[in-house]
Amino acid sequence: MEVIVIGGGAAGMMAAITAAKLKNRVTVLERAERLGRKLAVTGNGRCNLTNINMSPEHYHGQREFVTSVLNGFNLKRTLSFFRRLGLITVSEPSGRVYPHSDQAGSVVDVLRFALSALKVNVITSCTVSDIATSGGTFVVQTDAGPFKADKLIVTCGGAAGTRAGGSRLGYALITALGHSCTRLYPSLVQIKTENKYTRPLKGVRADAAVMVLSHGRTVSSSFGEVQFTDYGLSGPAIFDVSRSITTGGSGLLVKLDLMRELTRDDLKEIIESRLGSGLTMENLLTGTLHNKLGRTVLSRLGYSLSAPVSMLSHDDIVSISNMIKSYELPVTGSLGMDGAQVTAGGIPVEEFNPMTLESRIVPGLFAAGEILDVDGDCGGYNLQWAWSSGHLAGLLGDLQHDTEN
Repeated sequence: MEVIVIGGGAAGMMAAITAAKLKNRVTVLERAERLGRKLAVTGNGRCNLTNINMSPEHYHGQREFVTSVLNGFNLKRTLSFFRRLGLITVSEPSGRVYPHSDQAGSVVDVLRFALSALKVNVITSCTVSDIATSGGTFVVQTDAGPFKADKLIVTCGGAAGTRAGGSRLGYALITALGHSCTRLYPSLVQIKTENKYTRPLKGVRADAAVMVLSHGRTVSSSFGEVQFTDYGLSGPAIFDVSRSITTGGSGLLVKLDLMRELTRDDLKEIIESRLGSGLTMENLLTGTLHNKLGRTVLSRLGYSLSAPVSMLSHDDIVSISNMIKSYELPVTGSLGMDGAQVTAGGIPVEEFNPMTLESRIVPGLFAAGEILDVDGDCGGYNLQWAWSSGHLAGLLGDLQHDTEN
């Protein structure tokens, strides 16, 4: 059987390997010059390929659908699959799994080697312009000429990360065949805030608790590393809450607890202990916060950094403690699809069979990966979705001959 996979990213390579193991003749059409371009830069070049704490609760989308797909090709099977390809992995205390080499290129390479061993026909620098069906056959028009297939798997990825190959092409191809598409939002993306009190902190990192508030109501929260930038905020803890920001409308506020391990009373006690130290305000929070961050907190409250700490009153100490525990920044936007790692939204999963990922509208059409309306939290969950959904789509409905069982 002739099978075409459109898109040579994580889900596409997994789908192609799976389909080829079932003795199908598989062709991968990839728009970029090489396979796995986006995969090669994930995780700051380290490739967080899954997470030990895998659970459907880490996904946004129809929960039963996600559960069905993840259960079919779960964490254990994923790690076993890569082990058989020669990829050794390690897990961090957070649960994030990385290649032992610490190089995303290792993940791309073992997948590429597997495709070659299975004699998958890979055509790069090939842009698809149209898909038509004729007598049960798919005709795929490209700038390299037409290709025909009995089954078609679309794994074009999402619109996020345009500099790494993100595109809306896949949505256009599938909707032209009769499917619909939800509104698209950037997710796992840096956030823009009023930057008067973030620009001076550019490059400073802090371990913080993060809350996103909408009209005083908490809509999401996280904790971990936050990085201050000239435009606002970045870092894993910000990525975790970014989806609620990009989809949440206007009037949002980010609140940071810059010392989440300590209570307000703990902080007041620390500050009070320094009143007789002879220090100036410039050094009041030295040893408590990053020096730049401590000075910015004090400057934001209007204190002169050259003033003696001995002049602080009880109310001053309360104000400083409160600012550390509740550092508020109004949200002004995000870095959009260009800066995002993942697309929220996509082709509705209701239009696909959760047991096979075959289209309910176009027989013989399958889809997997980011193009579907499923997105995960930061931490390897989106790549696990790519592996699980790519594998299921690659079975082409032939669940009895799952070669990875």
